[in-house]
Amino acid sequence: MTDLKHTPLHALHVELGARMVGFAGYDMPVQFPDGIMAEHSHTRQSAGLFDVSHMGQVILSGAPMADIAAAFETLVPMDVAGLPEGRQRYGLFLNDEGGILDDLMFANRGDHLYVVVNAACKDADIARMKAALEPAVSVTPVTDRALLALQGPAAEAVLAGLNPSVAEMAFMDVATLELDGADCWISRSGYTGEDGFEISVPEHHAESLARTLLSNDAVAPIGLGARDSLRLEAGLCLYGHDIDETTLPAEAGLTWAIQKVRRAGGDRAGGFPGAEAVLGQIASGPDRKRVGLRPQGRAPMREGVALFAETEGGEQIGAITSGGFGPSVGGPVAMGYLPADLATPDTTVYGELRGKRLPLTVAKLPFVTANFKR
Repeated sequence: MTDLKHTPLHALHVELGARMVGFAGYDMPVQFPDGIMAEHSHTRQSAGLFDVSHMGQVILSGAPMADIAAAFETLVPMDVAGLPEGRQRYGLFLNDEGGILDDLMFANRGDHLYVVVNAACKDADIARMKAALEPAVSVTPVTDRALLALQGPAAEAVLAGLNPSVAEMAFMDVATLELDGADCWISRSGYTGEDGFEISVPEHHAESLARTLLSNDAVAPIGLGARDSLRLEAGLCLYGHDIDETTLPAEAGLTWAIQKVRRAGGDRAGGFPGAEAVLGQIASGPDRKRVGLRPQGRAPMREGVALFAETEGGEQIGAITSGGFGPSVGGPVAMGYLPADLATPDTTVYGELRGKRLPLTVAKLPFVTANFKR
């Protein structure tokens, strides 16, 4: 535990009474004194402040934007060249078999791409980008900024109190705006299913901005526990659990993230790692699919629970990859993988829990309606 890194908000978390845990090499707040259920509900009803400074922030620069975009398209199956300035897009790094190495966000900032990657993968992601892009494109990790997320239906009003311009931003817009005296890189995005913003702030100003936001009665500090239950209800993948290097995009239900221009018949089809496997599976359909699952009863079924088609006998047909209690849903929720012919909503399957097979119903994702500002 002594080797865990601290984010710029570590002292504030401790001051606020957070229960700290090791996560992706960092000492992070899993919950605050109000508890996970209250934090979850507060985010859905008002605004929650998350510390996501452990994630990796990277700048791709040093060449014309057209060249940077073309280079980045050799690593991701997304339309980078067609992304307008001031806009952000969800992306995937893939291996040569089409498996997902990480999911990420990238934004066109005019003269550079701004990339945000997962904490546990950031060293590998940065090394991957350097190997593939340099020296033509400079890959620069951002090490002097914190990353905050303000999420929930009150997020716009709270942030607009510091800078009214944020109210003009639509979902997935990005801008540099002053907040509390600091130049912040802001995107209207997040991973809770709610409207909200992610804010990159100079680390020396991070605690001041966080305190200013928390001084608003609408805002409460939120830990990793509620962050997980919120994204699960929103049907969003957690890397290393719902997606990993053995998962192809079509299996994970992420083909929406691969624009037509990069698919078969598109002007820039293929040209990314695993393209043959990925595009082939999009065309033929995957043998297995990520699905939502609703355990019948009150007992949550968590990651690793084996799934079966029958109450007794038969081979395992899948597994739960994320599961827990959904406070907004009022019952247990889960995600996992099933054969494609059993992935239809309202199909009943069985999870083996302590030697007993208990029923689950395949459900549409997300479990709660997304409240993004379009």
